[in-house]
Amino acid sequence: MSRTRKASEISSGNGGEARPTRVFGTPEARAVHQAHPAIDLHADTLMWSRWIGYDLGKKHRPFFPAAAFLGHVDVPRLEEGGIGAQFFGLVSLPVAGRGNVRAIDEQIDALEANIAVGQGRLRKVRTVDDIERARREGATGALLGIEGAHALDGDLDRVDYFARRGVRYLGLLHFSSNEAGYPAYGAGRRDGEGLTRWGRELVQRCEAASVIVDLAHINRRGFLDACATGTRPLIVSHTGVMSAHAHWRNIDDEQIRAVANRGGVVGIIFCPRFLGGNSVDDVVRHLRHVIDVGGEDTPALGSDWDGMIVPTPALRDAAHLPLLTDAMMKAGFAEGVIAKVLRGNVLRVLGRS
Repeated sequence: MSRTRKASEISSGNGGEARPTRVFGTPEARAVHQAHPAIDLHADTLMWSRWIGYDLGKKHRPFFPAAAFLGHVDVPRLEEGGIGAQFFGLVSLPVAGRGNVRAIDEQIDALEANIAVGQGRLRKVRTVDDIERARREGATGALLGIEGAHALDGDLDRVDYFARRGVRYLGLLHFSSNEAGYPAYGAGRRDGEGLTRWGRELVQRCEAASVIVDLAHINRRGFLDACATGTRPLIVSHTGVMSAHAHWRNIDDEQIRAVANRGGVVGIIFCPRFLGGNSVDDVVRHLRHVIDVGGEDTPALGSDWDGMIVPTPALRDAAHLPLLTDAMMKAGFAEGVIAKVLRGNVLRVLGRS
C-alpha cells in the first residue's frame, strides 16, 4: 500500500455496520485536517438533490471517470476527507425570468430535508461561530452560495430574502448576461463592458446583507469594477489562474491582486481543463501562483465537485482531499500556510462579511 493511499477499516456510520473504507492521505496529512478541517467554496451537489433526489447522507460509490457529472460529495466522504464545512452552489437556468427563485428555494429545501433526516451529521451554518460549534459537536457545516445574479429574477430585494434563507455568497454572473453585467464566456458575452449600474447597486446590497460577492464566471472588466465598487472582501469561489494555465475560465494576476487587496480569497478549481493538467500537482501549481501574486492569505479551495466536471483523478471525490494536503506538504508548503488554504482564509472572509 502506497504511503499516499493508506487504507484501513472504519465504521461507515450507516446503521452502525462496519464496512471497509479507503482512507486517503498520509497520517501527517490527516493530522493537518484534524487540526484544520477544510472548507471548500463550491460544489453543485444540491442541483442533483433537487433533480434526482441525490441523498447527501448516503455514501455513494460512483465508477470513475463515469461520474463526470455527479457523485463526488456526500456527508460520509466529507467526513472521511477531513472537510469541516462545504459550500453548496445553488444553480438555476442562466436565463432571466424562468422561475429561478423557485429553483434556488427548492435546492435550499433539499438541503434542509437532508439535514432533517441526517441524525445531526450535517448542519446548516452561516457564521464562523456556527462552523466552529458544528465542529465541536461533530457535525459537518453546510453553507450556501448562489451561482449567478439571474437567480434574483431582476429584484434586488431578493438579496435580503436569500440572506434570510442562509445564503452567504452570490455570484454576479454564470453562463449568460444578466442585469448585473456580462459573463467571461456564454450568451451575451461583451468583453468591453463592465458592471451595469444595477450590478454596482447589487454589490452594495450584498454587502449590506452580509452576502459575499463571488466573481467566478464574470468578465474581466466587470470583475475589476466589482473590486473597485466593493468595500468588503470578495471571493472567486472556483477558478484557475492564467499564469499557471491560459484559459478563458481563469483569472490573471491583476485580478488576483484586486481580490487580495480587498482581503478576499481565490478558490482553486479541481478541473483539469482549467488547470492545464490532471495531476494533483497542477492544483498545487495554481495555489502557489496565487500565493506568489496575492500572498498566503489569498488562496482557498474551490473544487467544483458535482458541477458537471471530471475532477483531477487524485481528487475524484471529497474523501480524497488529504492527497492535496500531501502534495502541498511535498511541495514545501508550511503547515501554517496549508491551514490557511484549507480553512483559515475562508474563515477570515466569513468573519469580515
